[in-house]
Amino acid sequence: MLTDATRQRDFPSLRDRAYLNTAAEGISPPVVAEALAQYARDRLLGMDGRPLHEQQREAARERVGRAYGLSADEIGICSCSSEAYNLARVALGLREGDEVIINDLDFPSGATGWLQPSCPATVRIWRARDGALRIEDLVPLLGPKTRLLTVSLVSFYNGYRIPLGPILEAYRRHCPGLLALDVTQALGRIPLSLDDVDLVVSSTHKWILACHGGGLVGVPARRAADLTSSAGGWFHLEDAFGPERFEHVQSRPGAASYGVGMPNYGAIYAINAGLGYIESVGVEAIDRHAAPLVQACLAGLKKLPVELLTPDEPNAIAGILAVRHDEAERIHRALHQQDIHIMYHAGRLRIAIHGYNTMDDVDRLLAATQEQLS
Repeated sequence: MLTDATRQRDFPSLRDRAYLNTAAEGISPPVVAEALAQYARDRLLGMDGRPLHEQQREAARERVGRAYGLSADEIGICSCSSEAYNLARVALGLREGDEVIINDLDFPSGATGWLQPSCPATVRIWRARDGALRIEDLVPLLGPKTRLLTVSLVSFYNGYRIPLGPILEAYRRHCPGLLALDVTQALGRIPLSLDDVDLVVSSTHKWILACHGGGLVGVPARRAADLTSSAGGWFHLEDAFGPERFEHVQSRPGAASYGVGMPNYGAIYAINAGLGYIESVGVEAIDRHAAPLVQACLAGLKKLPVELLTPDEPNAIAGILAVRHDEAERIHRALHQQDIHIMYHAGRLRIAIHGYNTMDDVDRLLAATQEQLS
């Protein structure tokens, strides 16, 4: 992933293209395709394949636990991050008078469930200034009624990386609520330090290079009682088929309550393989390789006649940069025709740099963008 030889071996589809769109879709290495093929072979065994499926699920939980700084027992796997947040909403049992804090840099999955008419809590919005979430703007929103703050470690919108430690310190000082952290745009790209976070959520088809169909949930044991989902289902129940199953049910506590039905074992095989690949390379090594590319790209973008949406502040940047331009759609189309892949949405161009990217990718992007702006 980090050298020409391993890049050609593990990502042959990137040989002639500059793929800078991992924040939307990661490019899987062959081990992920092999894992999906192994799932298909194990599936042919019928019920005899179930123990093999469960081995993969347990191995994936262990790997997610290592990444989150939790034990395997503190990890649950559901179908996507949106499901995870909806199950968390069930677990919280919100009432009139409760307050939930969202922010305007987050992906819809972490924010919109609390805005549904069926949610009785009052929603407060932590609004960004100059592309960043400022602690001094958060504190006035906090109080005894705050039940939850939900925020992303790295914003999908502009790549802003929050100062997690200081935010946690301020949050604990001013309210009794829980903190939910989405690490979708960080897991597999930057080292994580998630001490004192109450709920951790991630998708699986981006930086860990797995596939769609997974939601990785971390609930520390100390918060299991607060974040046990009471959703219907069976896989998450203590005794789904006992003689009193139609009289009462009991969810397994904490993270286990987020796997409410038959696991998506195909995705789990891919998750295990993708995280295994990331582990074999090392997240620290990925960050050391990619961080200079991000800085070079940032320096180049600042020389172009575009509006930088990513705060140029120390420690505020991970793997994503974003700019705005009146002709962004035309520029995106022209770049795509040159096999330079970035994200376009509503006037915004978003660039995502992973361990399989090179300085040549960055140079190609900057040169082609400069040409389109000339």
